[in-house]
Amino acid sequence: MPTITSAGGVLDVNNLVSQLVSAESAQRMAPITRNEVAATTQISAVGTMKGALAAFKSALDPLKTTDVFMARKATSADTDYFTVSAKPTAATGAYDVEVIALAKAHQLASNGFPSGSTSPVGDGTLTITVGGESFDVEIGSDKNTLADIRDAINADADNKGVQATLLNTASGTRLVLTSNKTGADHAISVSTAGGDGGLAQLTYDPNGTKNLTELAPAQNARIRLASSDDFALESPTNVFEDAIDGVTITAKKATKADEPVSLDVAFDSAGVTSNIQKFVTEYNKMQSALAKLRSYNPETKVAGALIGDSLLRGIEEQVRRGLSEPVDISGAYTTLASIGIKTTVSGALELDAEKLKSAINADAEGVASLFGSENGIAARLSSQLTKRLETGGDVESRSTQLNNEMKAITKSKETLNLRLTQLESRYRKQFTALDSLLTQMQSTSSYLATQLANLPKIGG
Repeated sequence: MPTITSAGGVLDVNNLVSQLVSAESAQRMAPITRNEVAATTQISAVGTMKGALAAFKSALDPLKTTDVFMARKATSADTDYFTVSAKPTAATGAYDVEVIALAKAHQLASNGFPSGSTSPVGDGTLTITVGGESFDVEIGSDKNTLADIRDAINADADNKGVQATLLNTASGTRLVLTSNKTGADHAISVSTAGGDGGLAQLTYDPNGTKNLTELAPAQNARIRLASSDDFALESPTNVFEDAIDGVTITAKKATKADEPVSLDVAFDSAGVTSNIQKFVTEYNKMQSALAKLRSYNPETKVAGALIGDSLLRGIEEQVRRGLSEPVDISGAYTTLASIGIKTTVSGALELDAEKLKSAINADAEGVASLFGSENGIAARLSSQLTKRLETGGDVESRSTQLNNEMKAITKSKETLNLRLTQLESRYRKQFTALDSLLTQMQSTSSYLATQLANLPKIGG
């Protein structure tokens, strides 16, 4: 409401108007405020419910297909020499790996120029070939220094993958050419044509004139399995994809002669166990959050924000059925209890880690089917929660309903505030007029009293 200003006079207009408007506001605003508090509380509660369901669903996602249960863990005995990763299709087994050589990028260097980067070299055309592709670099007579040639190579729009740099050494500044890619197929060669002949200092033909020095050869990475050249592999990079079926090896450093490093590929039971433990943990968090929303404390008489709510009750019942109903599969593991996951009196899940470990070791595929088959526990719960949480689903519909209620409440508050402003204006106008009348009457009364007091007294 606008600030009430003082009118002054016989009546305390400000106080009268303030009290009357406040009384009207309290009467009219009370139900609106109650509705606003209730809607705000429910919006927060639905947000809590949505967050709890989403967190549990994220824990279901890794378990809703059987792929995660086929996970493989590949291990290098010494990651200084190579690292390794494995796909679910990789066969388990142990291997010896020798890293014979790492991939190298071809690198050539010119002779040293004592005058540094400003040393004139020559003009004409440089033809640079890398990986079988060539490009020409034109060197003009006014742009023929080492620095100019470096810049011209790097700026050429047709550059096929060569980086030019200058290296300052004790014998002078050298132009260094480096292939942008490693491997034997990306070797560099340089030929020249035209000009004053000075560019011939940069010629490099692997089968002919070599006026450039090879700092590093164009080299493939090489590894060997089973200590036999029959099992040697090459790669233009240090990455060997499917070197062993489903296994990728990334070479880091050459191993010592006749000292291979072991590589093991095994079923990742620890990863599977971790995902199942997360499933139990997130379910318990969700169950606790939902239980609090529908709770009632008889001592404090405090009720949860969604006590008796049909949507919450329906979700809880659906999830409980999804957890407890046996999965229609063959084998010993058709319920959570059969792999060591039981429901406590409070409704939380309790995991017997040893029983779970035994089940995975005994029949990993059976445990996989329990969770991730078409009607598996994780698969069906994930599908159910997805429908609840998706756009247009039950939870979003409830949120939309509550937000619309809040908009209506806000509109009601705005309407009431406008009415109170108009009411204040009307009261102020009425009481100001009354105050003016009373002031006039008081003035007239004072005048009459004065006149009467001044009349001559009888016998005076």
